[in-house]
Amino acid sequence: MREFVEQPKTPKSLKFLYCNPFGVPLLRLMTARWVSKLVGRYLDGGLSRRKIKKYIKKHGIDMTQFIEEDYRSFNAFFTRRIKPELRPFDFEPTALVSPCDAKLSVYDIAEDSTFDIKGFDYTVDALLGGNSELARRFDGGKCLVFRLTVTDYHRYFFFDGGEAESNTFIKGRLHTVQPAALSRRRVFTENCREYTVLNTDNFGTAVQVEVGAMMVGRIVNDVKSGRFERGEEKGRFEFGGSTVVLLLERGAAVIDDELEYNTKRGGETVVKCGERIGGKAMPADFVEM
Repeated sequence: MREFVEQPKTPKSLKFLYCNPFGVPLLRLMTARWVSKLVGRYLDGGLSRRKIKKYIKKHGIDMTQFIEEDYRSFNAFFTRRIKPELRPFDFEPTALVSPCDAKLSVYDIAEDSTFDIKGFDYTVDALLGGNSELARRFDGGKCLVFRLTVTDYHRYFFFDGGEAESNTFIKGRLHTVQPAALSRRRVFTENCREYTVLNTDNFGTAVQVEVGAMMVGRIVNDVKSGRFERGEEKGRFEFGGSTVVLLLERGAAVIDDELEYNTKRGGETVVKCGERIGGKAMPADFVEM
């Protein structure tokens, strides 16, 4: 049984920003892209190295899990590489695996391309920046939301092999992806995000969306088109909590019951990069209504 994570208590700072009318002007400032870009430039520089030791101590990070190197900046440290043997990928073709370390929630996409998160109705169309034709492909499918916190491994990978068809960046703001914000704003359609259309070997057409968050310097995708392989690194998030959203077509996969049950309980499930979270749907699993 995987670790179940209940909705965390809302920090006082976020309560002020998202629940207090006096926090609105500051929220507008903190979610502006130029602010995150400015912070990102500092975190790319050598002066930011002084933050590393304090950050490790504050969050209790076990550095023996990561490849040893001399970090030239805080962002170099934040995107540190974990030892490969600690994140083995399930290479069974029919296994659906997690593309990253995260807290996972699973949602049904309705026939009208809508799905509900924390009381907000989202549309796949809005998530994809108005690409209605692509959005319709996911009617009746699944939306998997992988929320990365600041202590998670911030590199993400391809969950299957295939061909990357296109990559699209959508400008937006940079709200936090913590539950406090999700219950107040349509974060996933307001935030900066980048999506890639993936024609996979085993799960049909899928879309992977990387969503930026407050104080994230950059979404960095190394692979944007062409052939990719299961377990190949796709990209990374620089400083801050972030989210990966995976859209699957109707009948493409069967998600482990535990994961859907935990979402309905109002919590999240801790998953690790490369671990099995479901499987390819077989004829007996999918009955046309």
